[in-house]
Amino acid sequence: MKELMLGNKAFARGLYEAGCSVISSYPGPPSTEVTEEAAKYDEIYCEWAPNEKVAMEVAFGASLAGKRSFCGMKHVGLNVAADPLFTCSYTGVNGGMVICVADDAGMHSSQNEQDSRHHAIASKIPMLEPSDSGEAYAFAKKAYELSEEFDTPVIIKMCTRVAHSQSIVEPGERVVPAPKPYEKNIAKYVMMPGNAIRRHPIVEERMRKLVAYAEECPFNRVEMGDTKIGVITSSTSYQYVKEVFGDNACILKLGMVNPLPEKLIFDFASKVEKLVIVEELDPIIENHCKQLGLQVTGKDVLPMEGEFSQNLIAEKLGVEVPSYKEMEETMPGRPPVMCAGCPHRGLFYTLSKNKCTVLGDIGCYTLGAVAPLSAMEMTLCMGASVSSIHGFNKALGKESEGKTVAVIGDSTFMHSGMTGLANIAYNQSNSTVIILDNSITGMTGHQQNPTTGYNIKGDPAGKIDLESLCHAMGFERVVVVDPYDLAECDRVVKEELAADAPSVIISRRPCALLKYVKHNPPLKVEADNCIGCKSCMRLGCPAISVKNKKAVIDTTLCVGCGVCQQLCRFDALQS
Repeated sequence: MKELMLGNKAFARGLYEAGCSVISSYPGPPSTEVTEEAAKYDEIYCEWAPNEKVAMEVAFGASLAGKRSFCGMKHVGLNVAADPLFTCSYTGVNGGMVICVADDAGMHSSQNEQDSRHHAIASKIPMLEPSDSGEAYAFAKKAYELSEEFDTPVIIKMCTRVAHSQSIVEPGERVVPAPKPYEKNIAKYVMMPGNAIRRHPIVEERMRKLVAYAEECPFNRVEMGDTKIGVITSSTSYQYVKEVFGDNACILKLGMVNPLPEKLIFDFASKVEKLVIVEELDPIIENHCKQLGLQVTGKDVLPMEGEFSQNLIAEKLGVEVPSYKEMEETMPGRPPVMCAGCPHRGLFYTLSKNKCTVLGDIGCYTLGAVAPLSAMEMTLCMGASVSSIHGFNKALGKESEGKTVAVIGDSTFMHSGMTGLANIAYNQSNSTVIILDNSITGMTGHQQNPTTGYNIKGDPAGKIDLESLCHAMGFERVVVVDPYDLAECDRVVKEELAADAPSVIISRRPCALLKYVKHNPPLKVEADNCIGCKSCMRLGCPAISVKNKKAVIDTTLCVGCGVCQQLCRFDALQS
């Protein structure tokens, strides 16, 4: 039966049918749903790892044992996993190993717009790039065959539009190949220098064989049309090119983007009058064609940054598109904001009121930087808040120690905050770190993490006690606060900043959107008491507005957290 599938769901179906046995990933949009969908199949062991490096090493271990394995992450997560990535290219695999990396052109939920094809090229690992759900499904299955045939991990590069759009898939049956027995092979798997130097020539020979494969790869295909223009493209750009040109151009659609073919490109170029490269982000295909000596049009007219669209391609390439094909690209504005009842709001209000310098991290709490709170001044990457505050305070000393804090979520802390905290304890900076423990991985859609006590399927699992962990890491000052209690937050923040010792504050309250959280009735406004001072508006809560100089509570949003009540001196906000 044919089925309309989300790209990530189709990818997961391909993993299932290919006989994947072990999956370890770290959630990060737009990759998250691949693992969430795969976890619905009981035949596959699935887990959320603390970070992407761990996930890739788990997948490698399962491959070493002879089973087909998978790990998934977003583009910045592949940076975290780069260490095992580059070396497992040298070791090769036993059972097939597939890696999903999902790029985020347009930065819908990311702090940069990097192009993961660079990782494939630098690590000398083959990369496939689907352009719709059907290809995501097919490529996932084929990737295991390539992995085992060429003794290499295989990367499949998704992007936001392919991951989160739907197209037709025709699912089949699960076929589990016989596991490959594990055999001790020190020369292949122990990458100390003497062995690694002998593995490098094997990697280079593998790449030469993969180039030859790319010439005949069924995922690289030519679609002939009007020979006045020939377009080489891949991924979602292929869909835009088809909509713009139809049969009015020849198209070389590349499904294998590392390594790139040579003869296939030469043959295609010889059949067209003008050669155009359409690819999002960096000019990987374009530079390859230029190295082959071909004259191309590409980034000289198309942008290096942002997502493409059919309108953009038509405009930049001077193609007139019928009005019925044009798309309205103007979307209504919706600025990001912390949810009503978000447990982080009270803590950020306290930090803002105390004029703290706040070094932040990756999570929904990054919205603490947004007005009216404007309580965060730096966000770099996962875990950087904890490492950065140490450097900040070492550089400025007493000048900063009494007014600077780092904030990091519970999942982000487990991902890469612990090593930074160990550095503070070991090298002794007088730093205050605040762990925002909302009992879930909030930003990516409520995935479990090692502090929640549940696994990916919601079953009971090992639970890390943050207080005990921080004490064990050398912190004598560890205190827990409820961020809904503004007076207590204010007292503790001032006390820990004044202390002449490193400290950890754990701001603990579950995410307001968790299903098990029982909310109070929404608050009401006693209009006669409200003087329109707008003190409640300083929180930036979406449930509060002002109309006719009086506070108004949206009862469909308010969760009765009571934080705003603590700011009202006139008893205008009532339970």
